[in-house]
Amino acid sequence: MPCNLKCHKNTRRSGITLVLTNTLFMIKLPRLIIIVVILCITAAFANYLPKPKHTPLSVIPKEVCITTPKVTTTKIVTKELPDFLNQIGKRESSNRYNIVNKFGYMGKYQFGRKTLNKIGFKHVSNTQFLSNPAIQEAAMLKLLNSNKRTLRRQIKKYVNTRRHGVYITESGLLAAAHLAGAGNVRKFLRNGKDKRDGLGTPLTEYLTKFGGYNLASLN
Repeated sequence: MPCNLKCHKNTRRSGITLVLTNTLFMIKLPRLIIIVVILCITAAFANYLPKPKHTPLSVIPKEVCITTPKVTTTKIVTKELPDFLNQIGKRESSNRYNIVNKFGYMGKYQFGRKTLNKIGFKHVSNTQFLSNPAIQEAAMLKLLNSNKRTLRRQIKKYVNTRRHGVYITESGLLAAAHLAGAGNVRKFLRNGKDKRDGLGTPLTEYLTKFGGYNLASLN
């Protein structure tokens, strides 16, 4: 409703109420009766006044866009015994079975004659050893199992700990034992002495480079 119309109607009602009030006081009615009459008349006029219109609120639903997050899965790659053997062979000889270095170490894993005799290959000649990859693989597995038995206490005590600044794993210990012997691995764990082979390769290089392989398939 426009403001001037509303103000006009309110003024009109107030005027009527004022006239009635004056009239009632002039006829000297009791004050309480006057107040009651005024209230009744005011209420009666109020019923005839137009009631304000309420415009209902209109709620317009908003379109909600739900975006489903893209789930990416990471494939966990476990490095197993074949991977370990391949990497050791690559480091030792570039995976060549028929190679002999200047110190007389032979084959893919660079075995010395003394080590072969110790693990039960005394009957196999150097020529047979170099020409037979299956014998070399069998010798490597036998040496790994032998070193694992020799170092079983150290494996139980130190694996998944840090020793002399190097994180220790089972595969790292066995690789280091292949390079420098199980006895030198024990010395490193005790006092940190980092043994090097004839070519100057430190034991700790094999501890770190070949750590983290799963060698549970070894006996």
